[in-house]
Amino acid sequence: MIAVIMAGGVGSRFWPRSRAQRPKQLLDIVSEQTMLRVTYDRLSQITDTSMIYVVAGPTLKDAILSELSEMPDENLIVEPSGKNTAPAIGLVAALRKNDTTDDVMGVFPSDHLITDVDAFRNDVQAGIDFASSEDALVTFGINPSKPATGYGYIKYDHNSPGGGKQIYKVDRFVEKPDLDKAEVMVASGDYLWNGGMFIWSVSSILRALENHLPHMYKKLESIRLGRERKDYERFFKLTWTEIKSESIDYGVLEQATNVYVIKSTFDWNDVGSWDALYDISKKDASGNVSRGDIQALNSENCFFHTDDLRISTVGVKDLIVVKSGNALLIVNRTESEQVKQIVTDLKSGNNLDYL
Repeated sequence: MIAVIMAGGVGSRFWPRSRAQRPKQLLDIVSEQTMLRVTYDRLSQITDTSMIYVVAGPTLKDAILSELSEMPDENLIVEPSGKNTAPAIGLVAALRKNDTTDDVMGVFPSDHLITDVDAFRNDVQAGIDFASSEDALVTFGINPSKPATGYGYIKYDHNSPGGGKQIYKVDRFVEKPDLDKAEVMVASGDYLWNGGMFIWSVSSILRALENHLPHMYKKLESIRLGRERKDYERFFKLTWTEIKSESIDYGVLEQATNVYVIKSTFDWNDVGSWDALYDISKKDASGNVSRGDIQALNSENCFFHTDDLRISTVGVKDLIVVKSGNALLIVNRTESEQVKQIVTDLKSGNNLDYL
């Protein structure tokens, strides 16, 4: 299996630790290792490391090659600019296309937490087996533990097994719902969280791109065929500018009819916000998570992180307080999803020193 790690995200919800030059996937968010390293090591237990590719932008090239020093330089696919997931995935598929073999290709985010590697390996193998024999686009669905509003959902058909006992035909995808709708969907038992991981053959995803995003497919095919040009780098960058930004979910999966979902058995958390990190972290007797030099008096259910300066609090509850570099974040835990708006405002105000 070709394993593609998507590492081009900015991790804006983890500002101020996550910055442009060192975003979430390159931080030790959940362990002493970076999330990218944990993901790479997990996939190395499933496929040969020569088959693991990382996709990211040019600003992260040096940091990624330093973090994954054993990975061949050519296994880092540098996209000239971020164009969302469909062009990034299509680029790797196009570059791996050949006339003699039809490899199975798995796509995995660089910043998700999966601790049960054995179950993960078994589920991925089920996807590999199915994608090897069928013209199918396979995604991973996570059994919802609560009516979450921060995830997309997949409605699947219990009566249409695709392969074995855990692969089913996808009925439809649902965008992030409000709480009332999420409660109804979870109670029905017909929905899974969209885990953002995929398996398919190279030919299947390229065929799907040709059918549903033909302009993008033609540009990617031009990039593939142009590799022998003397001016390839210039040609690649110019052609890339002509590709429109599009997500693989909206551009392909929501349009295709050959989409299946693996009802996953492994534990999963996308660690998508500071509050999500609080939920999975070890807490003291007062319900606080403290990282760094922290003094918390009569304070409860808070997440504290500091890289350098001491943080002292008295009588606060349900806060996230993060000091990193030249910035300090203070936010109510229930509002942690809104941290991305801070990053948006900083960008619009051209406050680059804080990004």
